[in-house]
Amino acid sequence: MKNFFVIVLDGVGIGELPDASKYKDEGSNTLFNIATAIGGLVLPNLESLGLGNIESIKGISKVSNPKASFGKLSELSEGKDSTTGHWELAGLHVKTDFSYFPNGFNSDIVQKFLKETGCTGILGNKPASGTEIIKELGEEHLETGYPIIYTSADSVFQIAAHEEIIPLKRLYEICSITRERVLTPPLLVGRVIARPFIGNPGNFSRTKNRKDFSLDPPEPTILDILSENNIVTVGIGKINELFNYRGIKIQFLTKSNEEGCEQLLKSTVESNGGLIFANLVDFDVYFGHRNDPKGFANKLVEFDQFLPEFLSKLDESDRLIITADHGNDPTTPSTDHSREFVPLIYYRKGVEGKNLGVRKTFSDVGKTAADFFGVKNRLNGVSFLNE
Repeated sequence: MKNFFVIVLDGVGIGELPDASKYKDEGSNTLFNIATAIGGLVLPNLESLGLGNIESIKGISKVSNPKASFGKLSELSEGKDSTTGHWELAGLHVKTDFSYFPNGFNSDIVQKFLKETGCTGILGNKPASGTEIIKELGEEHLETGYPIIYTSADSVFQIAAHEEIIPLKRLYEICSITRERVLTPPLLVGRVIARPFIGNPGNFSRTKNRKDFSLDPPEPTILDILSENNIVTVGIGKINELFNYRGIKIQFLTKSNEEGCEQLLKSTVESNGGLIFANLVDFDVYFGHRNDPKGFANKLVEFDQFLPEFLSKLDESDRLIITADHGNDPTTPSTDHSREFVPLIYYRKGVEGKNLGVRKTFSDVGKTAADFFGVKNRLNGVSFLNE
């Protein structure tokens, strides 16, 4: 069908980058440390594609005849944010770092938020784990009606609210106003994120109605270039939000890995000659940020079990890249993303894999897609299409 698939396993890193100490991420190695923590990963399909040829991972063997080419990608841009990671995968070198708030948002931002949104107060205003802050402040939120505002090591302004206290429509409106009228230049905040939850004190839980409000990429990405050349682009999952829907002709908003995988299977039949760009977010959201290596491993097993059916639907004209956008090591004390290499698996049916080595930038993915479709571009990176 001449399709080019890029599947991003959100948060699935494969070892600390040389500058990890700058981000206090020494020792982070998402796949290796998960495997060690649980006594070994069993991922036979990823193993056959060459995952164990990239790095030593307990339970995953190195194979002599991998079905896919393999390597790992270095992040050239600053940070370890999902936005930066995806933009770089799409061919950009993000040279300007985002704004971060290690001590919470300053009074000017808070006052502007209250004025523009019409909220009469806030709770929180600090870096925090999303699940922990609703445990801490959820009851007070129910009593006051004030939204819970928090951030993390990433460039995010997160707004948590009980769906019965601040309905989804109103929460999304608050987030949109924050994006458009509060976090204005010179601030450069990657995402405003709606974090709705339900339940009662002692039993709160976040719902799947999260919504991200992102910035536009600063330059054309592979999605823009292909769209301008009338090549179909399909976004699955939070790909759409991370690129602020720009350059994406067909959009599937998913709430789980399962929904994402369902859309990937449909795309093998419904797409012809397009780029299908998918993000599977559950690894990061439910297990990386919650320091749950066993749950993370179980999700990896589920993805591995999905692969045979998916690969069977590809033909010799299709291409597939499996990679990630950053690390999120659930075995370290931190609950934030980790500055890591990400795996690179490049599959073409019937072609034996080769070692693609350590690539200098995530952007080699976007450059390879551009090369596949034969479009002129100024994207960063080096294509490995015919290596």
